[in-house]
Amino acid sequence: MPYFQEYNVELEPSDSVLEGILKIQDEIDPSLAFRYSCRGAVCGSCAVVINGKFNLACRSLVKNVKTEEIVLEPLPNLEIVKDLIVDLQPFWKAYEKIRPYLIPKVIPEKENLVSPKEERAIDNFINCILCACCYGSCPVVTRDEKYLGPAALAKLFRFAGDIRDKGHTDVLDEIDIESGTWGCDTVFKCVDACPKKVRPTDGIEALRRKTVLRKSKRLIGVK
Repeated sequence: MPYFQEYNVELEPSDSVLEGILKIQDEIDPSLAFRYSCRGAVCGSCAVVINGKFNLACRSLVKNVKTEEIVLEPLPNLEIVKDLIVDLQPFWKAYEKIRPYLIPKVIPEKENLVSPKEERAIDNFINCILCACCYGSCPVVTRDEKYLGPAALAKLFRFAGDIRDKGHTDVLDEIDIESGTWGCDTVFKCVDACPKKVRPTDGIEALRRKTVLRKSKRLIGVK
């Protein structure tokens, strides 16, 4: 049964929450379990809930928390392994289903150029670091464990919306179901949760438009 454990530790305003966790582990409780890696808001490993808000522990400064007490919780919607560590297997399984890599139309003989306008269409979704904050915040994931989740769907649009890609049309057909493209409640919890300002809901809405357009073309016999 999960429970809260209280620690008293002195921190400087310029310290990050991650530095506070490391200090607790080093000086008070060496058994405290948590994930971290880059310390530079790049890897997404240290995603937790800090005073009720989703964020990366490495980029959250003590002075910005603005309360004497800092309450840390593991990401919701995922089984707790120990302390702040959760089992990310459901998150990664959903991610694998969208085939998260570019499947080119042709193998180019030279550079496959993308215009600035074409790049801007998917730029926001390239910034996703797969921290799972959006997955933890999603009310649909809470009630439907089969739902792919915001990160996987937003990443799918990153590839399906790339003009160099041809292989994700099959994936769009495969996830044209309630637990895929059509599951999102569009309440923007994932947008609020994202520490990198990615807007997964926008990507999901774009996938829906692509799906409707593909179906409409099929009905009138247009490839």
